[in-house]
Amino acid sequence: MSTDISDAFIAQYLAEVHEAYQQTGSKLRSAVRLKTGVIGSTCVFQKAGKGIAGKKTRHGNVPLMNADHSTVTATLEDWYGADYVDKLDELKTNIDERMVVANAGAYALGRKVDDLIITVLDSGAGTTDTAATLGLTKGRILTAVETLNAADVPDDGNRFAVLGAHQWNEMLNLTEFKSADFAGTKYPWLKGTEARMWLGITWMFHSGLPLGSGTRKCFLYHKSAVGLAEGLDLKLHVDWVPEKAAHLMDHMISAGAVAIDGTGIYEWQCDDDEAYAA
Repeated sequence: MSTDISDAFIAQYLAEVHEAYQQTGSKLRSAVRLKTGVIGSTCVFQKAGKGIAGKKTRHGNVPLMNADHSTVTATLEDWYGADYVDKLDELKTNIDERMVVANAGAYALGRKVDDLIITVLDSGAGTTDTAATLGLTKGRILTAVETLNAADVPDDGNRFAVLGAHQWNEMLNLTEFKSADFAGTKYPWLKGTEARMWLGITWMFHSGLPLGSGTRKCFLYHKSAVGLAEGLDLKLHVDWVPEKAAHLMDHMISAGAVAIDGTGIYEWQCDDDEAYAA
């Protein structure tokens, strides 16, 4: 019996992994500054401060803004997600079964990408609401929005809020949030998921937010405040393993995330067991 897997199968499988990874593997990959095709183990993101406009006299020199410029660096790491496909498995001819494995690999990589982003949101937040004995209330939300507005964080439709399951349900108690008269959708990669736009912010549910001692950390941030660098966005190796009588489907990425500007990141610490309002 041949130990080769067909080139057509490999091409089809890789296409399906890419599609699943791009569409549903990660919720946050498209919600941050993204650099792909990075060469080397690090990637530098530029951070520009505020500029101040000035006047000039007739025939005088144009005034300089004197905006601060600095850089932050993301360090790339390698991540793998592998699975065996038995030689006699119907996967080779059954599209639905092939998609099961393809989705599993794509989702594993997507969760890792989101984990990298969430980690830097947690460590890089410029403002933290530490009222961990409270749930996520309308007042706390408005305070966070006011904080970003006061810091001149752009209100351009690129603000995102990431909530845990309990906080998402608390939001559904707000008429303004659950009503289509106030909230809608915007980004195509979030269609069909728990996501909606309200107050110029895209709100989404995420199961991977930090939880400790009953306290859930949730985040509001601007897209430009967080960077994701990918040296290898997604690659697949298919190898025959004789002792397993199976092919090893090895999915891999090389990526790293960094907080670019803490001013644009706000953290809520919320009681994950707070009773829902009647």
